[in-house]
Amino acid sequence: MLPDQLFYNTGIYTYIWVLRNEKPKDHQGRVMLIDARKQFEKEPKSFGNKRHRITDEHRSWISERYRNGWTEGFEDDDVKIFKTTDFAFHKVSVIFWQTDGNDEPAILTEPYTKAFSAANIKKEQDFYESDLTFRLRLQESKNGRKAVIHFTIGPQDSFARRYEKELRKAFKDEIEVLTNEISDTKARNRAVKRFIADLKTEVEWTHRHYVKDDEYIPYGEDIEAFLHREIAKPIIRWADSPQLGYEILPNKYFYRYEPPSPAEELLAEFWRLEKEAETLLKRLAQ
Repeated sequence: MLPDQLFYNTGIYTYIWVLRNEKPKDHQGRVMLIDARKQFEKEPKSFGNKRHRITDEHRSWISERYRNGWTEGFEDDDVKIFKTTDFAFHKVSVIFWQTDGNDEPAILTEPYTKAFSAANIKKEQDFYESDLTFRLRLQESKNGRKAVIHFTIGPQDSFARRYEKELRKAFKDEIEVLTNEISDTKARNRAVKRFIADLKTEVEWTHRHYVKDDEYIPYGEDIEAFLHREIAKPIIRWADSPQLGYEILPNKYFYRYEPPSPAEELLAEFWRLEKEAETLLKRLAQ
């Protein structure tokens, strides 16, 4: 990690990564980080964002630490060696039930945007394992008659039978006219199904609310224990990503705590600045 303000067009810190195909055995599975942010001198004159430069002395400082940093017993606050797994994490996709302010299941009402089919509703029943309520606005395609129906089904109920029953009730007169002259039962059922399929349908449904999220869990943690500890909600399911992710945050590893200035010093500085401001104002008034 190099100093900031080394380039003309940006003032950000610079990172140099040294990668090798054939690492020595004592380097394998390990990563060295060197904090060289203080290895610079000021430019005599600023060039855009470039205010710092690195000299041969600074380059030698970095090279020396890279050579010696692998040696057992070497100690330097600006050099740290980690295992590669120290930077690894699991990206876990998790789905969990949301609860309200009273820690009761949160309920959500929203439009049903998928195809309103028996197959899709069966998937919802299997997923939610709780009551699902549907409210439908229906319009008959030929004469434009409208109807509103609503019903609730449980996880084991037959959606197809309940849906057809409610539709037959809502459009009883239309279905009687349609099937009045059809004597064959199968033909009558086919006619009813065509009638149902031709209806214009808007669906709104009410169900338990769940949340999908991605959790980034440090390598070596028990994933299931982490999820139950950090989410503290009833988890529906989770899945780990097939590959580990890696993230290196040099600032984190070289952070040095600096205690704040004592209150007495801060007050003294405040009053000093206050007197300085008063002096300046008096000069302006003269």
